[in-house]
Amino acid sequence: MILSVDIKKRYKGFSLDVKFTTNGEYLGLLGASGSGKSMTLKCIAGIETPDEGKIMLNDKVLFDSDKKINLKPQERNIGYMFQSYALFPNMTVEENIGAGLKGTKMERQQKINEMLKIFHMDGLEKKYPGQLSGGQQQRTALARCIAYEPDVLLLDEPFSALDSHLKEQLLTDVLELLKFYKGKVIMVTHSRDEAYRFCENLVIIDKGMSVLWGDTKDIFKHPRLLSAARLMGCKNISKCEMLSPTSISLLDFGITIETENEAAKKYGYAGISSNGFQITDNKAEKNTIECKVIEIIEEEFDYTIIAENKVCSNSKLYFKVIKEKWDNREENNNLYLKVKEDCLFMLE
Repeated sequence: MILSVDIKKRYKGFSLDVKFTTNGEYLGLLGASGSGKSMTLKCIAGIETPDEGKIMLNDKVLFDSDKKINLKPQERNIGYMFQSYALFPNMTVEENIGAGLKGTKMERQQKINEMLKIFHMDGLEKKYPGQLSGGQQQRTALARCIAYEPDVLLLDEPFSALDSHLKEQLLTDVLELLKFYKGKVIMVTHSRDEAYRFCENLVIIDKGMSVLWGDTKDIFKHPRLLSAARLMGCKNISKCEMLSPTSISLLDFGITIETENEAAKKYGYAGISSNGFQITDNKAEKNTIECKVIEIIEEEFDYTIIAENKVCSNSKLYFKVIKEKWDNREENNNLYLKVKEDCLFMLE
């Protein structure tokens, strides 16, 4: 089942221009707050109407500005799980799940019972939303969406309303529960971790525009665009100058990288992932920077080390190292960092 989206919508001071195609895989829309992610979902669902463009689900036209086609939300067979879950507060769990279901009373109850069992909510059917935990509200909202058997399921920041300590377990739970759903899933998120774990493919939306689309792991490894790299959380970004097809000067870090792969001249920036450095004792090795440690940030399993080039301190370098490896070093104030070539990526 193929969903194709190519739409534009103009607001005062903001324009949405989004284009992508998804074919069955879990797709993520990743972008900063206010970038247009949720608005894109609302246009797909029919809650908002684009100014121009086309939305197609297989051979079914959901929206076409040229042909004046704009199906109502209830005609699109699309499930939408709102960020706030949008449960009816005066309805019980089973009433929320069954709201709007078609069929006889027996058929509707059978579907409700099926959802209660799948989503591990037996015993909660008579509870009201205000009596549920955040995770139980989320499961109720998801069960209500899937009960309709929609062709596409849209999840709008599904974990943002939850406490941080619940998110890890609930993300795992939702992935497990979605195995019972056979349609497409599109999830909006501003969390890199959620996007990486949940989504097979990714659309990067920046200031209302879809700027990058592709395999999630490939995008994380090689973001290709400066805006995408920043959204991925890369902190080691420098202006660069091509000295030769295999020699790149990282101007902010004060180092020239020799690479075996030819780099195109069109790139104006280069990035290095936080795992892209190797501690070495040989300062004569190529692509090595002599650094001074500025700050050490302790995390659960590793340290984030903030350092700067001893010769050129224009920009700080951020890299991660396993605690045991760092703690066993005799000298940690000064060190030599070798840039791993496969962790260097060029950016437009």
